[in-house]
This record gives sequence, C-alpha cells and structure tokens, in this order.
Amino acid sequence: MKTAIFATLTVPLLLATPLLWAQDADALLAETRKTALPVLPKVVKAMQSAVQEQGAIAAIAVCKEKAPQLLQEIRSQTGWDIRRVSLKTRNATTGKPDAWEVRQLADFNIRVANGAKPEQLEIGEIVSGYDGKRTYRYMKALPVAEVCQTCHGPADSLSSDLKAALASDYPHDRATGYATGEVRGALSVKRPL
Repeated sequence: MKTAIFATLTVPLLLATPLLWAQDADALLAETRKTALPVLPKVVKAMQSAVQEQGAIAAIAVCKEKAPQLLQEIRSQTGWDIRRVSLKTRNATTGKPDAWEVRQLADFNIRVANGAKPEQLEIGEIVSGYDGKRTYRYMKALPVAEVCQTCHGPADSLSSDLKAALASDYPHDRATGYATGEVRGALSVKRPL
C-alpha cells in the first residue's frame, strides 16, 4: 500500500519537474535582465562621452576600468559571476569565454549571419555541473555600435596613437576587425542556484 501511495505522489511530481524548471527559468531570466542589463547603457554612455570629450584613447580607460568597476558593483550586490566575454578577446585575463560561452557566442554569430538582429540576442538556461549543482547561465549579445568602431574596427583604420595605446594596455589584443552590427561579445552571468 505504501508503494502505491509513493508512486501516486512521485509520478505527478516527476511530470511537473520540467514545468517547474521552465517557470524557474522564466523568473530567473526576468530577474537577471532587470539586475544585469542596466549596466550596458551606462558603459555605452561613458564610452560615447569619453570619445567626444577626450578622443578615442580615453575610451580605453572606460573599457579597462569603468566597465569592470560597474560589473564589480553588481557582483558585490548579488554574488553573481558577471563579466564581458568575446571570441576575440582584448583582455584574455578577464574576457576569455568558457566552453558554454563559446557555444553561445558562436550561435549568436550564426544567427546574425542568418539575419537576426544582434541587439535582440540572448540566452538563459539552467545548467547542471559535473558536481550536480545547478547554475543559471545568461548571455546577452553586445553588438558593435558605431562608437565601438573607434577601437574595434579594422586595424588599418585605427590611428597610430590609438594602436600604441592599445598595445600598451592590451599586448595580446585580438579585438579588432569588427563591423557595425556584428557581435563583439556578450555580457555573461552565472548565478548559483
């Protein structure tokens, strides 16, 4: 009798698990967007101001110092791992994607090549690690805007002063050659569950 009751209670719970995960994923997506995405316009605005007021070389400090500072504020408030990643890193220490991020960035590039708008590309999913711990992973594509071309456009279009400043701050820079509308990288969030 106990076995029949256990089976009766377990089967509906097992059938409901994918639905619960979907509801969890929807709630996590909404909360992650609300918390993490406001940093992006702040970085773009700081970048635009730096370029307009002080020139392209001043934009390097925004990417190198201001953007990481804004991301650190979110990390401190939430405990989430949040960073910017790219397949063509400027700073390999902080911007190198892990395997999950590489797959998502490659998928973003394929989708853009097939006509998707990069500013609309994002993914969020609950993943289980080798240790069985669940994590919520989220990525939002960072499209190349016109202001990004200043430092990330074709290498031959960059001024010699800018090239020298980039080489000084980022000796292993691979983050040039982009065109407006391509995916430069992504904002990546990892939330332990």
